[in-house]
Amino acid sequence: MSKNIYTGFHAVEERVRRYASEKTHSSVLQVFYSKPGPRVKKILSLAKEAGIQVEESDQKVLDAMVAGLPEREKDHRGIVLTAEGEKERASNSVRLDQWISECPEKATVIVLDSVTDPHNIGAILRSCDQFGADLLVTGERNSTSNIQENDIIARTSAGASAWVPLAVETNLNRTVELLKEHGFWVYGADAGGTSLQSIEFAPKTCIVMGSEGTGISRLLTENCDSIVSIPTCGKIDSLNVSVAAGVLLYERHRQSL
Repeated sequence: MSKNIYTGFHAVEERVRRYASEKTHSSVLQVFYSKPGPRVKKILSLAKEAGIQVEESDQKVLDAMVAGLPEREKDHRGIVLTAEGEKERASNSVRLDQWISECPEKATVIVLDSVTDPHNIGAILRSCDQFGADLLVTGERNSTSNIQENDIIARTSAGASAWVPLAVETNLNRTVELLKEHGFWVYGADAGGTSLQSIEFAPKTCIVMGSEGTGISRLLTENCDSIVSIPTCGKIDSLNVSVAAGVLLYERHRQSL
């Protein structure tokens, strides 16, 4: 176990919300702040409700706390959260808000909603690697979120689970909203949508894949800008989710060639 440091509004708020939702706590959290603006005040209120200690500090102290972090994580925006006793994050784990601030003008994000089969997740990661997806996002509660520690995922992905950038988010609806705020067009993969043959993917593309049993959740479906379907000719209902993800990622990649 080690101490992880979270910086920036989104990462700190999501970690606080995750802590508040946990029935038992294996780590000790503390929030330090120097700029009590509206967003910080909201996070402080959530932290206090969750029983997390908060401490006012100054900019220099916060700068010193984040000095050893990767460059993209040093912009703490006046708030830092420390989590003592957490497992150290893998090198390809990213924080969504910081990733978004640096993502290129052309980017591909895959969001998995309640996809739990590790074989499917591994196969999707392999396609992400082969077809140039920039980020894979899973939900913290309903997906297999400990991707880097799962042997089945590692084997099925042929090692891609250690390379493809990964983000685990508490609330996928907020995740999609944040992506949309930063110029992403969100495509939900589901039957009855616009045929993939008619889709021209946006420069910043987010593809949402749902579980094979229930598909994409209702609220997340409503948050999508478009619903896209893969035309098929078989006798069974649909493609396996990992196969469907591979087809969509290939077409996205083909259009960029």
